[in-house]
Amino acid sequence: MAIIQNTVTERGASPFIADCTLKDVILPNGITLRVAVMGQGKPLVLLHGHPQNHLVWRKIAPELSQQFTVIMPDLRGYGDSDKPESDSEHRRYSKKVMAEDVVQLMAALGYQRFAFVGHDRGGRVGHRLALDYPEQVERCVFIDIAPTATMYALTDKTFATRYFWWFFLIQPAPLPEKMIGNDPAFFLQKHIEGQLKTPDAMEPEIFADYLRCYQQPAMIHAACEDYRASATVDLADDAADSDKRISCPLLLLWGEKGTVGQLYDVIATWREKAHIVSGQALPCGHSPQEEKPTEMLAALLPFLTDNSGDQTTRSS
Repeated sequence: MAIIQNTVTERGASPFIADCTLKDVILPNGITLRVAVMGQGKPLVLLHGHPQNHLVWRKIAPELSQQFTVIMPDLRGYGDSDKPESDSEHRRYSKKVMAEDVVQLMAALGYQRFAFVGHDRGGRVGHRLALDYPEQVERCVFIDIAPTATMYALTDKTFATRYFWWFFLIQPAPLPEKMIGNDPAFFLQKHIEGQLKTPDAMEPEIFADYLRCYQQPAMIHAACEDYRASATVDLADDAADSDKRISCPLLLLWGEKGTVGQLYDVIATWREKAHIVSGQALPCGHSPQEEKPTEMLAALLPFLTDNSGDQTTRSS
């Protein structure tokens, strides 16, 4: 692995994940991403969602690192990555721009081709990543999401109630920023508790680190911009590429107790967006990597280590 010089700053060992090191990587676009790296082998990117950071992977990364070099960035705007000022079109927090961050990060670390696992917002970045950079993405896993455009198009009272933040965070600044900023701990706790369906899935010290980041005004604004982009420029990008399909193998994992699993035929929604689709539900809520890590690894590892070529479409 030939790391590009003068772009990577070592930040020491992770205080939460054994044998994992932290780095700050300056991208050619000027953004600095915090990234956690561990293991050796073929590169595997794990990309978190809202409202977490890379620690969402803490329970499965050690096992994955036995076979892969596991690379866990904090998305721009989240965790300890840069939180740039946005623009009137929310383009700086579009999934297209975030996908470019991933490609630039991997190039800076010396990788041109890699496997990808994305949860929540990270999965939405992965969708754009697979469309825009098919030569770099070997295979994809999306966790507990249906396509953004599909979910907006099928919005009903049940979805709007369960995923209220999809409609709250997109309100013009500074309304949601000020409301969340008044008591970010309360908002974060209620948000995560509503998503997790497994008792004690999130340790107190992990919540404390999520809150350390989330209570920053710049991150609250960035999270809102992430969702504002999804409701505007991301939909426009998806519409412009409506004829494109993900060409690499795609595995879908979702929580059978969560909103996505209960409201959508997850595999059917992605068959409209990808050529090679497989997937299964897991006995949990929105975050299987935190709620049911053993079951998730059992579903994940065969897909990531399959060298038999293109997989046939299946559902289970």
